[in-house]
Amino acid sequence: MLERTLWHPVAMGHVVGSQPLAVTLLGEELVLWRDGAGAAQAWLDQCPHRGAKFSMGRVEDGQIECPYHGWRFEGGGQCTRIPATPQFTPGPRYHAQTFEVQEAYGMVWVRLEAPQGQALPIHALPVFAAEAEARLRKTTSGPYFVKASAPRIIENFLDMAHFGYVHEGWLGSRAHTVIEPYEVKPTATGVRATGCFAWQPQSSIHAQGGAQVEYTYEVSAPYMAVLTKQPEPGSTAIEGLWESIAMFVCPIGEESSMAWTRMAMNDFSSPDARLINFQDHIFSQDQPILESQRPKRLPLAPHAEAHGSADRMSTAYRRYLKESGITWGVSL
Repeated sequence: MLERTLWHPVAMGHVVGSQPLAVTLLGEELVLWRDGAGAAQAWLDQCPHRGAKFSMGRVEDGQIECPYHGWRFEGGGQCTRIPATPQFTPGPRYHAQTFEVQEAYGMVWVRLEAPQGQALPIHALPVFAAEAEARLRKTTSGPYFVKASAPRIIENFLDMAHFGYVHEGWLGSRAHTVIEPYEVKPTATGVRATGCFAWQPQSSIHAQGGAQVEYTYEVSAPYMAVLTKQPEPGSTAIEGLWESIAMFVCPIGEESSMAWTRMAMNDFSSPDARLINFQDHIFSQDQPILESQRPKRLPLAPHAEAHGSADRMSTAYRRYLKESGITWGVSL
């Protein structure tokens, strides 16, 4: 399954610490923890001895200890100690099932399988370019547990036509719902929409009045998208520097997900709590709509749902998923 060869966010880096953390990715139950060197570990949450969950155990001296018989495993998965037979030296067979891990954008990312043959652009860690811009402030909101498929969440993030209804008074107004034509083009890693304009009564937490705001949207992985917003004159600390917000989605199950928003903001005066609360509120408006959608898996057949001209980014995203071979969280 292609999705197993992709990188997925599973937790914020700061919550993975000295004790085991249970997470789920693509239906696989995993345990996250840090070894003695501080390196993040992602393993199958199942001791190879008698199948107990590592996440019920603890980390001692930089090693994870199974809660059932106290077997200990070092970073990398090798068993180092069996208390019932302390003189025995465990061999390679006594090894936990481990997965590849990377840390980026304040998140822990996991890949369940390495790609077979030549790696494609889709197999690389998704790019959030604004992370490298030192002049932008970074913070993350979430996690949000959503009873919706990951593609439904990404498609909603790409959609401007719902602003006047779902986010009325915040990101949109019923009096300004027209979405003018915009351009969509494929990229090496997904699709990109430019020239996207939406009228917003409060486009940021500092906005004092309504404005026509320009966005660029980009899908940089099947379950990740980024919006870049042109600042309103006089409203930001650094003129001309575009802000970015990334939506990271972890596909827990076919119809359940965990989501985060990573913000690269041109705002150095507001406390983190204020920025996060704003995003929390916006997502709280989206969540009941997302969980109400049927079918819960995003349909990729062209005529499965009706489409309007404002949906050109959405339809391009669906084509991209189908052409990429994505099957998780979609219906074909």
